[in-house]
Amino acid sequence: MGRVEGKVALITGGARGIGAASAKALVDEGAVVVTADVRDDDGEKVVRELGDAARYVHLDVTNQEDWTAVIASTVSEFGKLDVLVNNAGIANGSVLQQFRIDKWQQILDVNLTGPFLGMRAAADALIAAGGGSIVNVSSIEGLRGTPWAHGYVASKWGLRGLTKSVAMELAPHGIRVNSLHPGLIRTPITEGIPDDMVPVPLGRPGQPEDVASFVLFLASDESSYATGTEFVMDGGTVNQIPHKT
Repeated sequence: MGRVEGKVALITGGARGIGAASAKALVDEGAVVVTADVRDDDGEKVVRELGDAARYVHLDVTNQEDWTAVIASTVSEFGKLDVLVNNAGIANGSVLQQFRIDKWQQILDVNLTGPFLGMRAAADALIAAGGGSIVNVSSIEGLRGTPWAHGYVASKWGLRGLTKSVAMELAPHGIRVNSLHPGLIRTPITEGIPDDMVPVPLGRPGQPEDVASFVLFLASDESSYATGTEFVMDGGTVNQIPHKT
């Protein structure tokens, strides 16, 4: 208990999956958590389960005005912001020749521009708090290529690179910026993917809590010397060379 005692965290995509699990992990270890999402009913349910240390706010991560309002309300109510977790994301895909430009733009807006807007909006609050941690949830698709998933791959590679540039810029202010790269994690976004579709050396898909444990580590002072770095939790997937048996 107490690994993030006294810290104030904001988590996007906090209404379910990795975001909800991360909110619980942080609250259990002493943080106050603001969960943000566009799924208001699910978000309100999560904070009711978490109790007085959690708040829910509506946030469209592609909307700069929403970001400004959420950062301001968080600092106004809790006095500061120590941790930003950019977790909100979507997935889509199609064969290259049929990939619609509106779907391409949509996934870049949510998965890449959203975290950029969030970091831009939160930077001054994190600096005012004397430093802090930004955790960007990318994917193993930010480390490799996958057919059909062109927009997803591009957005997650972009977020990986954006993490590094922001890490270098904010390091003098004591703000650490790192990216997480989950593999197949059992969340609503992957519910249609069979367990055996992606070979996992450890033999199972991951659970949201597997990622939340890394969010907790990076939010805490235990990771005080890590910035601009990728943390992979994929059961060994990206290390495996496909072969015939």
